[in-house]
Amino acid sequence: MKILLVEDEERLASFIRKGISAEGYEVEVAHDGRTGLSLFRRDIYDIIILDVNLPHMNGFDLCRHIRSENEAVPVLMLTALDSMADKSDGFNAGADDYLAKPFEFQELLLRLRALTRRIGSRPKQVLQLADLELNLDSKTVTRAGKRIDLTTREYALVEYMMLNKGKVISRVDISERVWSLNFDNNSNVIDVYVSYLRKKIDKGFSPKLLHTIVGMGYVLRED
Repeated sequence: MKILLVEDEERLASFIRKGISAEGYEVEVAHDGRTGLSLFRRDIYDIIILDVNLPHMNGFDLCRHIRSENEAVPVLMLTALDSMADKSDGFNAGADDYLAKPFEFQELLLRLRALTRRIGSRPKQVLQLADLELNLDSKTVTRAGKRIDLTTREYALVEYMMLNKGKVISRVDISERVWSLNFDNNSNVIDVYVSYLRKKIDKGFSPKLLHTIVGMGYVLRED
């Protein structure tokens, strides 16, 4: 179970990371909203814990960005802002739970376990295009029943394209959603990864699904 913790108080972040790591969770930490968003777009997380008062981008805005790209991942707000208006803002931004500071660490663990059970009770989530299938729960991709081994970046790229199948996606879209916010758009890294992905999901299969639209970008579709 992998958790993204976005908390600007470094001592508190270290305390939380140490405590929940001892419970068997894998934890990655960001100390500002912009870095948190970059990590979210770079990797796959099972649960996200957000502070609200963050540098560069507050937790409410960060939660909205996360929800616009992933409707399923559970988000727990962890903040000193505990008024009903603040809680309303958090839930309206897309949070699944809201825990006010100061808090008992045991309560945080109980809430994480509750979110974990909710993940386990969700129906299996599978994206499909022709005989290409992507399982959002197990993070696996198959074509014609054959498992395709992908790197983390390749998986993030095909997931984004599967979520937008049939739509032409520009290099700028990919750089913002799959790479970091500061990605150099003059780089050919995206083209290289699309080429890697095409070899893995199209080579030896029919029909071809990953298409280049000259001057516009790329699209996953069945012609």
